[in-house]
Amino acid sequence: MGLTAAPDILRPALSYSNQTPIPSAVRGLPDAPDTMPNQPPHNRRAQDSRQHTVASRKRQQARRSAKTGLPPGALVHLGEVKTAHPTITLTEYDEGAIDERSFDSIEASRAYCPQRATVWLNVYGLHDPAIMGEIGNRFALHPLVLEDILNTGHRPKVDDYGEYLFIVARAVAFDAEAINVSTEQISIVVGRSFVLTFQERPSGLFDPVRQRLRAERSRMRSLGHDYLAYELMDALVDRYFLVLETITDRAEELEDQVLHNASPALLARINQFKRETVDLRRAVWPMREVINQLIRGDTRFFRSETQPYLRDVYDHTVHVIESLDALRDLIGDMLDVYLSSVSNRLNVEVRLLTVITIIFMPATLISGIFGMNFHTMPLLDRLDGFWTAIGMMLAVAVTMGVVFWRRNWLGSRQ
Repeated sequence: MGLTAAPDILRPALSYSNQTPIPSAVRGLPDAPDTMPNQPPHNRRAQDSRQHTVASRKRQQARRSAKTGLPPGALVHLGEVKTAHPTITLTEYDEGAIDERSFDSIEASRAYCPQRATVWLNVYGLHDPAIMGEIGNRFALHPLVLEDILNTGHRPKVDDYGEYLFIVARAVAFDAEAINVSTEQISIVVGRSFVLTFQERPSGLFDPVRQRLRAERSRMRSLGHDYLAYELMDALVDRYFLVLETITDRAEELEDQVLHNASPALLARINQFKRETVDLRRAVWPMREVINQLIRGDTRFFRSETQPYLRDVYDHTVHVIESLDALRDLIGDMLDVYLSSVSNRLNVEVRLLTVITIIFMPATLISGIFGMNFHTMPLLDRLDGFWTAIGMMLAVAVTMGVVFWRRNWLGSRQ
């Protein structure tokens, strides 16, 4: 059975006994900036993407201040709304079969009792606190866990709540045209027989995991919920590799351009690559500590059979971080090469101007000598005196030009 979007009945605000009213400042989003007219599509798209990123950060900062004064555990969504309507899907499976469904109503979800060994509940869209509260009631989640899920600005971490683990990670995406790294929060709750995932929007990040679960006689369905949690984190790290390879390829192309044609536009792109690499490193770096805590923790949630897979994810995460460090060095070297190229080009231009000045200095000297107001001077009374002086100027200029050319002071010679 294919996955379908949750019906509209899940979308209205529902009553929740512990829900704190949402401040009016949090309910709406400002309109997106209008597209600038008469711009090329490529530039307009890049500018819109940068404006969208800046506007998203400003909205997120403004929403954090909206929660000031509310009690701990208050269910208020902080961050950008990235999908119009929440979507809830449930996947349950065991070694024999897999069932996938969505619910027609909250009442139906309350009455439904899972029939198989492992349950995976996935939510797209985190801006409805009522749905989060209902899920929290069903799975006995701590109010602080629900609060952290709704606050989409957390750094990666792992918290042990006794009956379940709460994991926060960052998924990344890269817009190669606009040179923009975007991140979103992925919250994972790992219980003793269930896994809950909360995503800000549908991104296809976990589609390969679903395909492996749906495969006939899938070995994955017999490995339990802890292996499913490993697969989800492995999909996150694989996305890091994909984004990192794309950024590295674009950075290497930029490096070739810097070597051949350094321009102010390239300097702006280098600085943008540097900023986006910092954002990517900020999202990836804490994941190493998250995976390390899962490896060194007890075996309540991850059995000894799953530990080698977690160590493999840890190795991949370290590899990503090392590659990010290498990419950061590459971008720093590009900046040094750009500055050296600009300085060298300036030196060449100054040298050329200096050579031209030196070539014309003897002509200025000769013309100055013959311009002195003496009545008796050589060549003044001769008919060819003017051409003799011009010939002397040209002879000296040509001689100096040949000397400078042989010393390679007039430009590059093959």
